[in-house]
Order: sequence, then structure tokens, then C-alpha cells
Amino acid sequence: MGRSKGSGEELTRQFEGSALLDDLLALAGSRYDTDGVVVAFRAALKEGHEAREAIPTLFDGEPHFPSPEIARRLYGNLFGLWDVLAEGGPLTLEAPPPREPRHKPEKTPPPSPFGPEGPGEAFVEQAWRHLEDDERSRTRLLHAFENRQDGLLEALDEAGLSDEGYGVARFLLFELHAFLELGRPGKGLARVDSRALTAEPPDGTALPPALVVYAEEALFEAEQDEEAPLSAAELPRVRTLVMRGLGALWSAFTTGA
Repeated sequence: MGRSKGSGEELTRQFEGSALLDDLLALAGSRYDTDGVVVAFRAALKEGHEAREAIPTLFDGEPHFPSPEIARRLYGNLFGLWDVLAEGGPLTLEAPPPREPRHKPEKTPPPSPFGPEGPGEAFVEQAWRHLEDDERSRTRLLHAFENRQDGLLEALDEAGLSDEGYGVARFLLFELHAFLELGRPGKGLARVDSRALTAEPPDGTALPPALVVYAEEALFEAEQDEEAPLSAAELPRVRTLVMRGLGALWSAFTTGA
């Protein structure tokens, strides 16, 4: 089963100019601007280091991001700048000209609703592809998740996770929520009690196997991520929170049927 990356979009390694990178570095709390990054990267390249070793030195401690989108844009620009310097070609600090628009492939339609037995693997596969392809639908479902499950998000905020752990757990819970909403269009899920993340699920709670498999695959991919991996030490904690959240969301789905 394939799946989207943790933010729903893949990292694009492209340097988009010093003006943008300066702003992104400031948002993440780095003391460097683009000129300083160029000096640091050239020194790292001369010493035979790799990008993944050089980029953390740009921050005092862990960087902090307002959103996963800002993190992805910053890392994409840093890796893109590294690639330009590593190739040894001319460096232009101005923003590159806009790319020519490409023909967009047809969007994956939403999957057909499922019954009380829960979604199967085919449903989940089509659902995540739909989220990845259809920005308008993804945005609508994200707003529904943030507005309706604010209690769940507040509990996640207080869970004490790292930036990487929080980002993985938050996006994965959004995807699971979206899958369930797609399984019964027109009737949104009820609000979930924020205490669901701190309590063990009731005995006999059975979760849809396809959603459990999807979550496990997503967590495995997050741990293997090259740019911002989820640490092995934090993985069990994130898994517990995600599975408890899934249990609460599934209960909201079944009781609201």
C-alpha cells in the first residue's frame, strides 16, 4: 500500500532565492541568513560533509516551525542551495523564474462509502491518493478536522512531543479522520473527547485492520525519513497517541452511524 508523505507533499529540493530563505531561517530561529549559510555550506563541502550533517549546525538546538509546510519549504530550500553549491556552478541569490506550468494529471476521485465493517485496503489506497491529488478536497477535510477535533489537537499539543513527533501524529490523525469522513460523506464525525489520548481504550475495542496497517506503515516511513526522521525513542509514544486517537475517531464514526 502506498501513501503520502507526512505532510501530504514530497520535499522539493529547490533554492528559491535569498529573500525567501532569509525569512524561512528567521521563522525557524536560525541565527544565519543566506550569505551565512553559503559560507557554512562551502566549508562543510570542503571538509567532505553531507547536507544532512551541515544543516543541523545552522540552528542552536532544535529548530521551531509554525507549521509542517514551513519546515518542508525551509528544508527544500536548504537542500536545493546545497545541491547548487555541490555542483560548483554559478550561484544566483535571486529567485529563479517561475516554472512553466505542467499538465496536471486527472485527480483521483473520492472512494465509495463503506459500511459498518469499516474500510478495506482498496478504500484506504484510493482515499489517500484522493487527498494527495485533490487540494480543494484536502483543504476542506483539513478545516473540518481542525474545527471539529480541536479538543483532540489541544491534547496532542500538551503531549510533550518533539516537533517531528507532533508533526507526524497530527498529520496522521488528520488523514485517519479524513478517511472516515470520506467513508460517510455528508455526515461529519462527532467531536472526540480530548481525554481519549490519555486513557486506555475500552476492552474489546476493535479497530479497522486497514486503518491500523496504514498507520503502522506511516509511522515506519516517518522513522526512516531522511530529512526529519521520527526518533526510535519517541516512536512508541507517538504510536500510542495515534492508536488511541484512531480508536476515539472510529468510535465517533460507529456511534454516529
